[in-house]
Amino acid sequence: MTFTREITGRLRSQRTPFYYYDMDVLRETLTIASRESAARGFTVHYAVKANFNPVIMKTIAEYGFGADCVSGNETEHALNCGFQAEETVFAGVGKSDHEIETGLRLGIKCFNCESVAELKVLDEIAGRMGKKASVALRINPNIEAHTIRNITTGTDENKFGIRITELDKVVTIMSQLNNIVYRGIHFHIGSQVTDLNVYRNLCTRVNQIYDWFTDRGLEPEVINVGGGLGINYNEPEILPPFKEYFDIFSIHLDRKIRSSISFELGRSLTAGCGSLISSVLFVKEGAAETFVILDAGMTELLRPALYHAFHLIENLTSELPVKKYTVAGPVCETTDTFGKFIALPETMRGDLIAIRSAGAYGEAMASRYNLRSLPGSVFSDKL
Repeated sequence: MTFTREITGRLRSQRTPFYYYDMDVLRETLTIASRESAARGFTVHYAVKANFNPVIMKTIAEYGFGADCVSGNETEHALNCGFQAEETVFAGVGKSDHEIETGLRLGIKCFNCESVAELKVLDEIAGRMGKKASVALRINPNIEAHTIRNITTGTDENKFGIRITELDKVVTIMSQLNNIVYRGIHFHIGSQVTDLNVYRNLCTRVNQIYDWFTDRGLEPEVINVGGGLGINYNEPEILPPFKEYFDIFSIHLDRKIRSSISFELGRSLTAGCGSLISSVLFVKEGAAETFVILDAGMTELLRPALYHAFHLIENLTSELPVKKYTVAGPVCETTDTFGKFIALPETMRGDLIAIRSAGAYGEAMASRYNLRSLPGSVFSDKL
């Protein structure tokens, strides 16, 4: 994504704050991810939680990806945006009865089931509806993802998945349920994973657990290895390493595995195409730092306040000498800060600011705290 003078001029005419999506970047990313996964016989499900903007969703659906959903609303939205029910999976540690009913009614591919309690509820609801609930057992592989602690999901201390020590019990109970159809196994170890060696460790664990199930006559039809592939937040122009990522699984998963291998990618598909565009309201001198106060805040992009996450910040309209600023939003919270001592061209009221790599977990996590309006969205091919 390049902010030329022409693009910046056009953005000037839009009311800030808003999300700007470069659709060429999105399509390039989807093309590479689709090509590299298909070349190895893999299937990709898009993690809807990353960005559920309908324009983004419909574009992704055009590439033949499935949908990975974590709520009943996401499931319905995915199908409305063109994803196919037979390639839609429903994950999440807390599915409500209504959400389960929605998934069964829509005929989704499977539920990624996380506990004995959930299996029993799925069985009861499916029986009441005269349906069969296809399930993949989400297994917690107890692997450290070496990412932000708040988005680690695959260790014993996390709430997610079935612990390996519970598998005997789970399989025994599952065999006693009349309305459950076992389809396979599912893993997800965390998000924004940049150390690809982590995935080699996951492959080793998948091989072991595949053997465990096969030895009991439960060879998985599908193996979902999750997602979490990270992006380069420091250099937004660099696309995620899809080839290297898929190669790891192609090389390190046991050759005897005949299951369909699927992935659930979100951030790596959409983050790079999106930027949060904001205007400078005030430049304020503090005791130890100079604040740039934007009209966008944690209500528009929560990640920095929630995770202390880094996003590259650019001033699109100044070419003056560089100074250091703390870039903050207007929300009545001290944590409403995008970055401290950020190097920017000298900045003043009215300058246009781009916060990069915000196409994932940006618009999707926006809120109306302080009764603020939700941000709009602008697309490069409609600008």
